[in-house]
Amino acid sequence: MRVLSVTFIMILISIKIAWSKDIFTQFEIISPPSCINNNGVNVQFQNLSSKLGKFSAGVAKRNKKSGPIVYRLNYEKSPKALQIFIDLHECAHHQTGDLEQRHPPQNSPKHMMKESISDCIAALRMRKSGEMLMIESIFELKKAMSTLGFPLTSIKSRELNISNCFKKKISTKLYISEVLKKR
Repeated sequence: MRVLSVTFIMILISIKIAWSKDIFTQFEIISPPSCINNNGVNVQFQNLSSKLGKFSAGVAKRNKKSGPIVYRLNYEKSPKALQIFIDLHECAHHQTGDLEQRHPPQNSPKHMMKESISDCIAALRMRKSGEMLMIESIFELKKAMSTLGFPLTSIKSRELNISNCFKKKISTKLYISEVLKKR
């Protein structure tokens, strides 16, 4: 019984150490990708960091002074693969003209479709970097979504969409033009 208790405590301590290392790990922030919006304007990227932020995130916006922009939040907290995916996902919102339209209600079917399309464009663009980087980005994305409390069905659905898009036999440029035709 005592051996079992000691083993259980050691496992808990190991998990705690691994978890704490993951939160405090600092990663090098990568350079942003090239990104041109649907109107042919270069998209700017700006790094922002917060001591309170536990995860990396991106936000596509239209800045009245600088034009289209992607805010890169807490990128030092995620590995290269996830940084690339977030950048390409947020760039896709600019490429498809999402910011030229009124934002649909959060989690509405229209909102979820825009997110799925941006995920798909990010996956299509990541084909140049290879399958291993895509696998790593999906792994990191799933880990972050799980920690944030997303339901497993949402995580699996997003993973399936990204994986299927990565395998599509279509160029990124053609895919984006098809999306723009429908808007």
